[in-house]
Amino acid sequence: MTDTMTAIAVEGGRGPAENLKPVTIPRPIPGPGQILIKVEAAGVNRPDIAQRRGAYPPPPGAPDTPGLEVAGEVVAAAGRWKVGDKVCALLGGGGYAEYAACDARHALPIPQGLSLLEAAALPETVFTVFANVFEHGSLKAGETLMVHGATSGIGTTAIQMAKAAGARVIATARGADKAAEAKRLGADISVDTTSEDFAQVAKEAGGVDVILDMVGGDYFAKGLDALKTGGRMVFIAAQGGGEVALPISRLMMKRAVLTGSTLRPRDADEKARLAAEVEKVVWPWIAQGKLRPLVDKTFPLTDAAGAHAFLEGGAHVGKVMLTVG
Repeated sequence: MTDTMTAIAVEGGRGPAENLKPVTIPRPIPGPGQILIKVEAAGVNRPDIAQRRGAYPPPPGAPDTPGLEVAGEVVAAAGRWKVGDKVCALLGGGGYAEYAACDARHALPIPQGLSLLEAAALPETVFTVFANVFEHGSLKAGETLMVHGATSGIGTTAIQMAKAAGARVIATARGADKAAEAKRLGADISVDTTSEDFAQVAKEAGGVDVILDMVGGDYFAKGLDALKTGGRMVFIAAQGGGEVALPISRLMMKRAVLTGSTLRPRDADEKARLAAEVEKVVWPWIAQGKLRPLVDKTFPLTDAAGAHAFLEGGAHVGKVMLTVG
């Protein structure tokens, strides 16, 4: 290993996709309890776009380099990992690079049957879905989950995880083709929001127990309408608007729970707890063929700008990835 590496920086600190530029920076030196990963692939996620725009700064101690999930080979060992192990890992930042350091507890083995590229698509999305749908949303077998943005990386993962857990899924997407793709992934009911009212479809289907909402805005009132009594609405983003009007009386009548969370700012111990739960619950679903990451398109690390532009264009179905080397 050399003392330097290629990584991606945001020229000027923030800006459009074309501001993502390859630069040469010092290779990270892992601290106590950290491993160093020679990165083979990295996931591209909406929080990376938010960071590039200046709206989602790295938590204290995290690298300025974007990138929240990677897979590759351990080249400096710690914890349960030895040199040469292949892992995927959740990061606080630094994934768009040739090497990444992370807490050894935040790395997981490559699931059997998956490539490193596919495994790199797992941590950010799987951790997010597990924490929000199954922990905050308390989804159980036999209940109904509504997933908005069903063909996003989060959406395609949430559909498969909910079905693996024995739940029914109502998926929403913009356009007939995307709605059909959600159905192919296992959704029981798929709604094209450009031509259908998802709240009406949900009510006709008996209502929903949990909604995973990354839209917000005018989806909120419809979502509250779609919920069963005692339903839970979980927010992980607000791409359609972050301010909503809350009709308190309807909330009370529904006995609804409104919650939400972010993953990146959680402390190291909480992420380690979540990693252990994901390995225990979700990794067997992958081994059983119930969950497989859907990779839409890959870009070389040096074309991170192209990857962001493609993700922002909204035509993707599943994950957008960077390959290193």
